[in-house]
Amino acid sequence: MTDPKKPASVSIQVERTHPAPIGEQIYTSLHSSIREGILAAGSRLPSDRALAAQLGVARGTIRVACDRLADEGLIFGAGSSGTWVCSKLPPMPSEHEEVLDRPLAGFTRPYSSAPLPFQVGVPAQDAFPFKTWERMRARAVRADALSYTTYADPRGEPGLRSQIASHLAVSRQIQCHPDQIIVTSGYRSGLMLTLTALQASGQKAWMEEPGYPLGRRVLELAGLTVEPIPVDAEGLRVEEGITRASDALVALVTPGQQAPLGVTLSPKRRRDLLGWAETQSAWIIEDDYLGELQIDGRATPALASGEGAQRVIHIGTFSKTMSPSLGLGFVVVPKMLTEQFVEIAAVMLPAPNRTTQLAVAEFLADGHFLRHLRQMKDLYCERRACALTHLSKTFPVILRSGLGLVACLPETANDAMLVSKARELGLAPSALSLWYTDATHAKRGFILSITNLRADSIGAACAALNDVIAAQVKA
Repeated sequence: MTDPKKPASVSIQVERTHPAPIGEQIYTSLHSSIREGILAAGSRLPSDRALAAQLGVARGTIRVACDRLADEGLIFGAGSSGTWVCSKLPPMPSEHEEVLDRPLAGFTRPYSSAPLPFQVGVPAQDAFPFKTWERMRARAVRADALSYTTYADPRGEPGLRSQIASHLAVSRQIQCHPDQIIVTSGYRSGLMLTLTALQASGQKAWMEEPGYPLGRRVLELAGLTVEPIPVDAEGLRVEEGITRASDALVALVTPGQQAPLGVTLSPKRRRDLLGWAETQSAWIIEDDYLGELQIDGRATPALASGEGAQRVIHIGTFSKTMSPSLGLGFVVVPKMLTEQFVEIAAVMLPAPNRTTQLAVAEFLADGHFLRHLRQMKDLYCERRACALTHLSKTFPVILRSGLGLVACLPETANDAMLVSKARELGLAPSALSLWYTDATHAKRGFILSITNLRADSIGAACAALNDVIAAQVKA
């Protein structure tokens, strides 16, 4: 008779040359074993330490896979008693079940899973300082427990806002008081807070063309009319924006590293944009999604620094520099708007999880964040160079863009269809055409993040992407 206290025997198939990340393979193998009854309901799983040693991977990789299984109701943790397969499993999703997230499926998938090769917007999972972060998270949990009977400051923890202000003064040359900073649950939350505070519904908004699709969708859902303004080698074509919609209330821009093309707004265009905002009493929403994390050279100062900053609302996030799982960002608000923003935050969009805020504040204060960014720059530079070597024969034109590459395709190519083919092979590129408002003028290509292309998988991932293109040419 099987001892229920003894961990079950688990056979996990991991292929290090497969393009899918090892964490994804571990999750898939455990998921299949549970669903197929190989791991029986009510059985105990081996410990994270045992599985990590068996497979030769980090314990953090095992934990990420197990967290996904727990979220799906397949396993549960019982403290010192270990991790167990649930005695009653949730029903399998129906093949005919209606897809409810269709508008986002081609852009943001996959959700709540280990990053796939080329997946945009996700930093290097294997390079995150887990041990340091876990210590700070544990201290933050204890500190938060001491104040569990009090309401949190809706603007965000004072210590975190102070650390962000200090960091921005050095890295982005933004001079602001901590009270001008409002902590948010990420970029989209910050953008929604901004549009609400500006009472922007019914107004016009400039949007970069091409530009971040989810940012564009936020503008539309908030009731604004989006005016797509083309981007060239100098960034947003401000003169064209003035010609098309000089009366716009806001301009949503990524001036530091334009998403997705990676160009930096030229000094003349910066002056023109700030001048338009001042003349028209308009507002510039600066999406500083990568902050100072620039692979080549030093990042240019933020639009919210120096002359004209009084018309700039600066939105930052820790999703690309640390982890999207933190769910943490911030808005730097001009002094004349601070009271409006604070009221909206207090009533509708208060700052998120206090424990995470306390941990990030310590991470910044102790210098870990700057060290982490320096290490990431070196790592991403190596991974980009390796990716260029593997992909240059298949893609004659490749543009360097932020933390990724834009691999250009012929105008006749269906990049969205090719992305679907790539995802069948465990890859997650983004179709360039989806970043355009006007489909008739959209360029075709792949947007390829290099952040999670590890040395043991980059060759296979690039070869698989090359095969997708080769198969299309033969067809």
